[in-house]
Amino acid sequence: MITTLVCCTLLGTAPLAPTAHHDTLASPPQQAPANSTKADTTRVYDLMAVTVTATRTAIPLRVNPGATSVVGQRNLDDMARTVAVDEAMRLVPGVKVDNQADGERVHMSIRGQGILSERGLRGIKVLLDGIPLNDPSGFASDLYDVDWSDVSKVEVLRGPGASLYGGGSTAGVLNIVTMEPPAEGGAPTSTAEAHMGSNGFWKTAARGTGRSGDVGYGVSLSRTYGDGYREHTAFNATNARAKAEWSVNDRLRLEPIVSWTSFFNQNAEGLNLTWLAENRRQANPDANTFNELQRTRRFTGGMVGRYELSPSTSLDFNGYIRDTRYLEPVPSSVQHRSLAAPGGTVQLSSRLGSGTVTHTLGGGADVEWQRIAEFRVPNLGLAKEGTTLLSDQTIHQSGLGVFLFDRVELGRSWTALLNVRYDRITNRLDDQLQAGGVDLSGNADFDRATARVGLSWSPSQEWSVYGNWGQGFLPPATEELANNPAAQGGFNESLEPALSHGEEVGVRGIRGHRFLYDVALFHLETSGDFDRYRVPSRPLETFYRNGGNSRRFGAEVYANVNLLDPVWLQVAYTWSHFLYKKSTSVYGDIEGNWLPNSPQHQLLTDLAWHPVPELTLGVGSDTYSKWYVDASSATSVDGYTLWNARAAWSFDLSGMTGELSVQGRNLTATKYIAFTEPDPDGNSYQPGPERELFVGLRLTRR
Repeated sequence: MITTLVCCTLLGTAPLAPTAHHDTLASPPQQAPANSTKADTTRVYDLMAVTVTATRTAIPLRVNPGATSVVGQRNLDDMARTVAVDEAMRLVPGVKVDNQADGERVHMSIRGQGILSERGLRGIKVLLDGIPLNDPSGFASDLYDVDWSDVSKVEVLRGPGASLYGGGSTAGVLNIVTMEPPAEGGAPTSTAEAHMGSNGFWKTAARGTGRSGDVGYGVSLSRTYGDGYREHTAFNATNARAKAEWSVNDRLRLEPIVSWTSFFNQNAEGLNLTWLAENRRQANPDANTFNELQRTRRFTGGMVGRYELSPSTSLDFNGYIRDTRYLEPVPSSVQHRSLAAPGGTVQLSSRLGSGTVTHTLGGGADVEWQRIAEFRVPNLGLAKEGTTLLSDQTIHQSGLGVFLFDRVELGRSWTALLNVRYDRITNRLDDQLQAGGVDLSGNADFDRATARVGLSWSPSQEWSVYGNWGQGFLPPATEELANNPAAQGGFNESLEPALSHGEEVGVRGIRGHRFLYDVALFHLETSGDFDRYRVPSRPLETFYRNGGNSRRFGAEVYANVNLLDPVWLQVAYTWSHFLYKKSTSVYGDIEGNWLPNSPQHQLLTDLAWHPVPELTLGVGSDTYSKWYVDASSATSVDGYTLWNARAAWSFDLSGMTGELSVQGRNLTATKYIAFTEPDPDGNSYQPGPERELFVGLRLTRR
């Protein structure tokens, strides 16, 4: 199992109790499968005993030289709608999530990497119960596969992690753990919940867990619907998921997983300043004219497991396949895609040595493939399809990553870690149409070796300091390659990988069981950053190129403070100083300009008060400073502050426990811009929703 460089900020946990009893996030048992955790993230009393599993192994927080946040059950339970990742990541420093359509379609970046994606996640490795959601190029869709009401824990690794998971983890790693079956002897549980609120929103969900002998199991089903804040932003989703944990014998443990996702959203596109002043809730006229939308249907099946070869040596593995059907009408065409994506991982690790120096050595390989059958036809308006083929092509992709690691423990206080990895990514396009006798078939292959090294010093159980250096490798994603400015089909053959390297130092700890803190400072150099642009012959489409180099400095601070016994304050602050250097773009020389969509300051707070055990009252704020719309740094968006509040009442009812909640977002009805896109035509602005109110009811039987 890969050893990473991580430190942990634990979000959404209950008070650090002033007691010597350690009810902690303990390491999973040796026979647990990769990416499995049995921890109860709602009760943490000894932060230094917390372990992180985002790297396919349990790593004690106390010795990890790197930045990671763990979102616990309490913050997840406080989500007003349980719809999208922005609610779960709200109090994670260094992360920016833009929910421009008030649904599941989001943009997410870590330390400014991924800010210019048209859609989906770039450079962020996403693991859902150990199964990756990224394709071989590193692209992950907008997390449609995740039912956030079913999530029990999220780990967020920040910083260059290409030596861990390849190009898909250049910005960091998002490890999502869903419902856990009860331990042996534990009681089955069943939960039903319903939420409704502003802008036609409603969601119903049900889930249950149980155990029969050596097999634990869990199932969940949810249905979500919303009209969206703006015109032409309706969305709906159905998510079904089942997983089991099977202790075959004392050495072998298996975790089969199956899931189904059906997601639909209308795409309103951005507005220019004139349209914004006329009616901020309207859609871009092209969005209505051509009925722009996205429809995804996906089945995923997989198996995660561990085999104990000896008390000190284990073999971890997973295998999976995803089958996806995708439809997207845009002004120029209607795109149809069928995607089949199998893959797997094998990893061997062993603990060697004794006394004051021990090694955890290991290595393995990640392999993945994807076949995309795609064709496009004209959009005659309202997504009515013409009969003429604009493109007919098949894309074959593969990714191979071979990795080694060594974790060296030097006495009780020092830990050194080294990760090295080699990745090779291949993309081959076969043009079946060959319109006008022109064959657009081609190849785009990328490879890179990356490394990461870190050192931590933990002189006590209450605090530690660390430092690390790592490399990033961000190859062009499928969406970037397949948008060819020269023709309707074929690859954009001018793209090259973006490369990065940087350092990080940090300190974290607890004081008196009432104050938890985590501070990280980082520097990141990138070359070949991706830039978005358009061409006159196809003014409604977005294309990519390697537009510049950048230098980034930042600070990330998280604090959890017990002001009084029933009052807890969480604060997450991010300072970002991201500038271009030695770069040219469609705006000319941009050296010294700011990276788009990157506010210099982010401050998010949450104050929770428990006047009686059954009642929780909370208030929070989201503050962002201004940011620039495009690389010219000529146009900016004003900063804003949003105020939120919530109340939740817990009760017992006929053998069940329940919770009734009321939440309000943007209570002052502030008008703000949720997201901007650096589009040369000026249609850059996506306004966010004004005041929203939600109510929810959750019932659980144990």
